[in-house]
Amino acid sequence: AVSPRPADLAEIGKDPALDLKSQPGLNIAYLAFNTQKKPFDDKKVRQAISMGIDQAAIIKDVYLGAGQAAKNLMPPTIWGYNDKVEGYKYDPTKAAAMLKEAGVTGPLDVDLWWMPVQRPYNPNAKKIAEMMQADLAKLGLNAKLVSYEWGEYRKRLQNGEHMLGQLGWTGDNGDPDNFFFLLGCAAARPGGQNLAKWCNKDFDDRMLKARSSFDVKERTKLYEEMQVIQHEEAPVFTIAHSVVFEPTRKEVMDWKISPLGRHEFYGVDLK
Repeated sequence: AVSPRPADLAEIGKDPALDLKSQPGLNIAYLAFNTQKKPFDDKKVRQAISMGIDQAAIIKDVYLGAGQAAKNLMPPTIWGYNDKVEGYKYDPTKAAAMLKEAGVTGPLDVDLWWMPVQRPYNPNAKKIAEMMQADLAKLGLNAKLVSYEWGEYRKRLQNGEHMLGQLGWTGDNGDPDNFFFLLGCAAARPGGQNLAKWCNKDFDDRMLKARSSFDVKERTKLYEEMQVIQHEEAPVFTIAHSVVFEPTRKEVMDWKISPLGRHEFYGVDLK
């Protein structure tokens, strides 16, 4: 498999014919709030749900510890990561009170979409959706689970049919911009990859400014500010950055995991 299931890692590790390689992933799994649909157009509602989802339980039960709770869209493996941002702490009581303040008095029917495929950043989207469904029920939200064939799933999400939708990203060039564009205004159009359909001028202006600069110090400062804005506005609930595992046969020499999710065969040989 391209990305073995966490539950299979112990068995793979015991197999004398296999070598199990791993490294922290250049990736993110997230749940996008469709900010063009009520009540997710209100940041208080998005913040409340971010507090009402038990992220630690997801990391433990789905990633089996092979994941790091995400608080920013970009992973800590890239320069520009803002570690000063504090992730939302799980607090269902406070979350319920915030929803009430925002005028959301249950029971509210919502849909929650789960990916029909397994990816290095998300080993089991359906299980995550089921865990989120149980958490949301405690807040008075009845989440109906939705999925489609992979191509159809992405197309419908990009057109904004969802209320809550799971997706993720593995960076393909190692630059912070390669993660931030996922929340840019240009990508919020119908068919665009901004699944939150969120367009924030402060965030976008900084992204465009950083994109046109060659000064790493200036870009780092802009990206750090963008992560603060993203955390405050909460257009997505950042789930996890996963550890990427790749098994190879013992006789494969000099295989390296590509941080960009590719399979690079340069310099690889067989004993």
